Amino acid sequence: MKPQAPITIAGAGLAGALLATLLARRGWSVDVFEKRPDPRRRGYEGGRSINLALAERGLDALRQAGLQDAVMAQAVMMRGRMVHPLGGETMLQRYGRDDSEVIWSVHRGRLNIAMLDAAEAAGARLHFNQRLDGVDFESRRADFVDDHDRVRRSHDFSVLLGCDGAGSGLRAAMAPLVDLGERFEPLGHGYKELEIPPAADGGFRIEPNALHIWPRGGYMCIALPNTEKTFTVTLFLPNEGDPSFATLPDLASARALFERDFADALPLVPDFDADWTNNPVGGLGTLRLSNWRLDDRALLLGDAAHAMVPFHGQGMNCAFEDCVALDRHLASAADFGAAFAAFEAERRPNAEAIQAMALENYVEMRDRVDDADYLLQRQLEVLLAERHPDRFVPRYSMVSFGRVPYATAFERGKVQRALLVEATRGLDRLEQVDLAAADAAVEARLAPLPRQA
Repeated sequence: MKPQAPITIAGAGLAGALLATLLARRGWSVDVFEKRPDPRRRGYEGGRSINLALAERGLDALRQAGLQDAVMAQAVMMRGRMVHPLGGETMLQRYGRDDSEVIWSVHRGRLNIAMLDAAEAAGARLHFNQRLDGVDFESRRADFVDDHDRVRRSHDFSVLLGCDGAGSGLRAAMAPLVDLGERFEPLGHGYKELEIPPAADGGFRIEPNALHIWPRGGYMCIALPNTEKTFTVTLFLPNEGDPSFATLPDLASARALFERDFADALPLVPDFDADWTNNPVGGLGTLRLSNWRLDDRALLLGDAAHAMVPFHGQGMNCAFEDCVALDRHLASAADFGAAFAAFEAERRPNAEAIQAMALENYVEMRDRVDDADYLLQRQLEVLLAERHPDRFVPRYSMVSFGRVPYATAFERGKVQRALLVEATRGLDRLEQVDLAAADAAVEARLAPLPRQA
């Protein structure tokens, strides 16, 4: 389809800015409406988390938007998980084979600002302080309101694309007209953020090139590095039970939890009292829809269609992949309706797969990374990947270091996990594994993985 009717995007966050850039570069006329002020003028007012994990899927999208160099100049490499067991020695569990297989910690605010600049440079028109406040799909007119001065404006659209996040206004406007099958599944766990400041000499206080994890069974802390030599520390904890946020009614109880369960982390957070008091508890959950579109008039993507828990670091990467896919379908389809249908058919199974993997990864991170059976299976996983590089690719590698469809990674991962469990059952050392039997199982159960373009 050649660029013709103008495209309107709700939301100028990461997905909205990227999609605007890709479409404007292809020649589409693009308007983007964002409820927040322009962060380039007012400062970033995004979510509480200031850093994100950037993987190959996201990098591929940034390359297509011409943003890779600008983003990577401010990214911090994370080679793997630095595990802090309770009362034990820390250990680095690499994500991949070497430094060619890593993920990157990036600053959400700076990334968003760079992408807004790119969208504008590509020709997209950005409108800030404009919250979607109603849509007349029959006449294809959207109403926006400035929540500061209450001024309303109407905007005629041909198609409306929802990149406006988990609390999507476009999704709410679509709901009376089409059965979205919407359901939100709370995780039952929340999170609170703290900060590790730079060391006295201005450097990092702990190993910078790792994602730090303090696994404690049903809960955990993590820390991601920032270019300012700080770390964003996040406590993930059940909302109810013991321990839980419900059992931490005051600062003293929170400090007691850290003194007991995160004793090596607490001294790294000199402003613990202020951080704990001032930073709210955030919610976590999974948004599932059975329909993302309203014929040829509206489409949801990114968090507006499939918000997920953050434990695989793929929310942004998945949303970026959505943008690339939609751009491709708009270029090849006969009309908007066909493009939207093809996009949803491709992306919804993959979004559902990464949502499931993100939930699984929470259990792995908080409860498995320091277990003996997990560590043995991980050793065998690395060995089998070396022995069968075209067949046995660790699920994490498929998700983070390539662009294998999430659904493919999910299904192959199930087969590989079963194989690892069988091969190590009752064993405690890698030398005890029957490698001939494991090799045969790989050959029998896993077809060669198609090479990516």
